[in-house]
Amino acid sequence: MSTEFQGLTAAVTGAGSGIGLATAKLLKERGATVYGLDLNEGEMAGTATWLQCDVGDDASVAAAFSKITSLDIMINNAAISAVGDVTANSSEDWLRVLNVNVLGIVRTSKSAIPLLEKSKHAAIVNTCSVAATAGIPKRALYSASKGAVLSLTLAMANDHLAQKIRVNCVNPGTADTPWVQRLLAQAPDPAAERAALEARQPMGRLVSAEEVASAICYLASPMQGSTTGASLTVDGGMQGLRIPK
Repeated sequence: MSTEFQGLTAAVTGAGSGIGLATAKLLKERGATVYGLDLNEGEMAGTATWLQCDVGDDASVAAAFSKITSLDIMINNAAISAVGDVTANSSEDWLRVLNVNVLGIVRTSKSAIPLLEKSKHAAIVNTCSVAATAGIPKRALYSASKGAVLSLTLAMANDHLAQKIRVNCVNPGTADTPWVQRLLAQAPDPAAERAALEARQPMGRLVSAEEVASAICYLASPMQGSTTGASLTVDGGMQGLRIPK
C-alpha cells in the first residue's frame, strides 16, 4: 500500500458512510491523519476523528474548523439528493439542496484555505457527479447543483493557483452507497429500479464507493502536483459511451 499521505492531514465531509467513509479509510491507510466532518459519526470510528458538522450552516462549519490546526487536503464530499423534473421540487427544496451541495463547499473551503495556504501539498477535491455533464431523467435539481460544483471547481482552481492550492473534482456515476440504497428503498419496485440504474451505465453495474475514493485520493495525492482544474470521471462509461443495440 502506498504511503504518499504520510505526515499529511485531511478533512473529509460526509465521512460517516459511502464515498466519504471509503475515502477517509483510504487516506488513513496511506498514512494521513483524517478528520471526518459529518452530522453523525456513522462508521468512521477508528478511521477518522469525528467533528460534528452541518455543511449547510455557517456556525457549524466554523465550530468544526476551530478544532483543526493544520490541513493539507480538503475533500468536499457531503451532499444531498433530489428527485424529479423541474416542476417537481418546491423553491424550499431548491434552496435546501443548493445550500448543502454548493454553498456547503464554499463554507468548508473558505475555512480550509487559510490552513491549506501553509501546506506544501495543498489540495481540494470536490465530489461532483456525471449529472453535471449528462442529462439524467428526473434529476433536475440535483443536476443543477452538481453543474454548479463543476463550474465552481474550475473557478477555484484558477483563483488559488498563486497560493499553490490544487483544486479538482471527481464525477461519479450512480454509486452503490447507503444513500442510493435509501433512494431505491423508496421506489415502488426497488429491484426494478436498481436494474434500471445498472442498465444505464455501460459497464452494467453501479460504481463502488471504493472506486470513487481511489479517484479522489489520486487527485489529492502529492504525486499529482501538476493536476489542477481537472474532472475525473468514474461512471462506468455513462458519460462518454453508448451501449450498442
